[in-house]
Amino acid sequence: MPEGDTVFRTADKLRTALLGQTLTRCDVRVPRYATVDLTGEVVDEVCSRGKHLFIRVGPASIHSHLKMDGAWRITSTSRRVDYRARIILDTNDVRAIGIDLGVLEILERGQDEDAISHLGPDLLGDDWDADVAAANLIADPDRPIAQALLDQRVMAGVGNVFCNELCFLSGHLPTAPVSAIADPRRLAVRARDMLWVNRLRANRCTTGDTRPGRQVWVYGRRGESCRRCGTPIRWDDSGERVAYWCPSCQR
Repeated sequence: MPEGDTVFRTADKLRTALLGQTLTRCDVRVPRYATVDLTGEVVDEVCSRGKHLFIRVGPASIHSHLKMDGAWRITSTSRRVDYRARIILDTNDVRAIGIDLGVLEILERGQDEDAISHLGPDLLGDDWDADVAAANLIADPDRPIAQALLDQRVMAGVGNVFCNELCFLSGHLPTAPVSAIADPRRLAVRARDMLWVNRLRANRCTTGDTRPGRQVWVYGRRGESCRRCGTPIRWDDSGERVAYWCPSCQR
C-alpha cells in the first residue's frame, strides 16, 4: 500500500498539472457519483493528508485513497483510458486518471475533512505535532509497536515499509509492546524525519545510502545479512502485513 510519502508526491504532481486549470472533462466512473460533472470548474487546491488525497474543484472535493493498487497518472488528453479508470479529469493540456482507486468519493468542499477526522497528526502536514503523536503512540502500552505505528489514528502516513524500518532503528521487535519504547517522542520525530526526506524521492531511502540495493535496513531483505551485524534478516508473512527484523539488533 502506498505510504504517506508516495501520496504526498502524487499530490505534488497533480498540483503541478491541474492547479489553476479549468476542467474540460470530468468523468466519474463510480456509480454513486456517475452524475457528478465538474466540467467548467477551476482546480484551486490539491493536498494530501496522511494517505488521503483531495482535489478541490469549485464547490466540490474529490477525495481518494490509493489502498493497495491505486494510482493517479498524468498523461496527454489523447491518451486512451482503460477499464481500470475510476475518474478522468481533463484540462486543455493534460489528463489526470485515477486508476483502481480504493476510495473515490465526491464531497461537499466545506465538509470534506470530516472524512479524515479520525486521523492522528499528519507526518507531512502543517498539523504535525510530535507530542500528540507520542501520546497517541503510548495510549495503549500493551499494544505491539508495529500495530501502533500502522494505526493512522496514532499518526498519519506510516505504512509497512516505514513501520519495519522504524522498528529496526528503535532496536525493538515489531511484536514488542509499546511500553518497551524508552522515548516515544523520539520515535515519532524519527518517523516524521524519515517520511520528510522521502517525500519527493522516486526511490525511497531509509539508510542514508541511496545506491541501488542499499536503501533499506530490513524491509524486503529476508534471509539477507543485517547491515549492522551480519545476522540473517528474519521475516513473518503469516499476518496481514509482512514483518522483517534482525534477531540480533532488535530485542
